[in-house]
Amino acid sequence: MFQDRDRLPTRRAALTACAAAALAPLAARAAQFREITWTELVPAGWDPAKDLQGLSGGAGGLQDTDPRAKELMDKLREIWDNAPTVAAMNGIDAKLPGYLVPLEEGKQGIREFLLVPYFGACIHTPPPPSNQILLGRAEKPFTGLRTMEAVWVYGRLEIERAPSSMGVAGYTMRVAKVEKYREK
Repeated sequence: MFQDRDRLPTRRAALTACAAAALAPLAARAAQFREITWTELVPAGWDPAKDLQGLSGGAGGLQDTDPRAKELMDKLREIWDNAPTVAAMNGIDAKLPGYLVPLEEGKQGIREFLLVPYFGACIHTPPPPSNQILLGRAEKPFTGLRTMEAVWVYGRLEIERAPSSMGVAGYTMRVAKVEKYREK
């Protein structure tokens, strides 16, 4: 009996080392995803309003039925659909929070979706600029999440313009993981 008590610290140390070794790959995988913000996806100095200056004298008093209002909205949509992206973001493994807008959903779950920075984006018009929309393609379908649910998305970020019925995404992501958003 005394002999077993002498070996107890050794067993405990062995179990601790074993647990640490088992968790190491998981910790390394989590560490490889760099947490980014939506503002990092917008090039410094980009001002979509500068291209609208002087067009139809501004939107101030225009009615929806005014042809100048349509011209202004068409120009805004063109600017936002072609919003510039940040080249340094291409190919990084990122973790980004946002709101889920499913595009392809079946019995097995959601496989393709848009991720947007604020509640209601892409559901209401106009959608945000393309550098504020990410098209996610999940490696495996996921379940348990609803439209406009706040989530964290993990995966490889790429610069690729991807039009959809809900808006034009300036970024795509090969999604490895989606989880409900939780504060740190």
